Amino acid sequence: MNEARIYLDHAATTPVLPEARAASLAAMDIWANPSSPHADGRAARAALEDARRRIAGALGWDGEVILTSGASEAIALAMHASRTDGWIVSPTEHDAVQRIVERAPAGRSVMRLAVDLDGELVMTSLQRALEAAAGRSLVVVQTVNSETGVVQDSGAIATIAREARAVTLCDASQSAGKLPLPDADMIVVSAHKLGGPPGIGALLIRDLGLLDAPGGQEKGYRGGTENVPAAMGFAAALASSRNWIDRAADLRHQLESAIRVGGGEVVAHSAHRLPTIGSYRMPGVAANAQLIQFDLAGVSVSAGSACSSGTLKTSAVLTAMGWDERAAGEVVRVSFGPSTTRAHVYRFIELWRAMAQRVRS
Repeated sequence: MNEARIYLDHAATTPVLPEARAASLAAMDIWANPSSPHADGRAARAALEDARRRIAGALGWDGEVILTSGASEAIALAMHASRTDGWIVSPTEHDAVQRIVERAPAGRSVMRLAVDLDGELVMTSLQRALEAAAGRSLVVVQTVNSETGVVQDSGAIATIAREARAVTLCDASQSAGKLPLPDADMIVVSAHKLGGPPGIGALLIRDLGLLDAPGGQEKGYRGGTENVPAAMGFAAALASSRNWIDRAADLRHQLESAIRVGGGEVVAHSAHRLPTIGSYRMPGVAANAQLIQFDLAGVSVSAGSACSSGTLKTSAVLTAMGWDERAAGEVVRVSFGPSTTRAHVYRFIELWRAMAQRVRS
């Protein structure tokens, strides 16, 4: 196979943009520790704070920005350090949330919410949970699901939560830079999902008083020497153009039309979804078999989120949406980025049709 590979797994990570790469490389010359008091350290601190301001400005955020090593750390910080008594969590959250919930510390109550067949939050389940909660709750609902692309109604969630004096945490890793920030008290963003370097993310927070400060850097909220080159790359990526999103919507429409005609199923087809993510069932063909065949043909796709797909276990997201194990095990995810072209989508459709046809013949 001499053809260049086709990458359709941008929801897992997307290639570093040239401007982000250049900014990170230039920042390698600012090598001093930003916490050092001398002139070299002050120069590094100035660059770091400039990157922080530009990240906030590009996102339209006027609150605090705590830089972290990525979304998983930001989520852990928000959940463990929040000054709340219990967690109220959507069942379709990323594995980074689910792992924390499974190991909830003693004294921290956990309540699960419900989603409908399209993966959209059932608001009455949130209302009931808040009514039953003892003390102040942290409501954890991601903005866009990383497997299905379903967009939650963060405005309605925030309204219901505020009436109960609850705190809201939204994982916006998939939506930041593509959609406006959600209405939430704390928001998680990740650089490598939007063309920035891996290994950096941020927790956006309206009021630092919502968290206990464990000590260290980042105003005492996150220990470890700050990563100035990554922060500069993060800021540069956010400043890049997003005019490719409309093109992605058109490409996904063509892809989904072809899959339906070919006898496939579009997950959450009637829900409001981010144009860059879609999940598709090929009846009769296990997801792992599809992934292998696509990979051998030079196409990169995935099944579920990157943090869990290595195990190819049944998707907890699809299970929460009412899918049985067999059907859920036949779903793969396709996700677009700035480099995705019509030719890439046509090639995927060609391979998908051939694979589905072999099952029927």
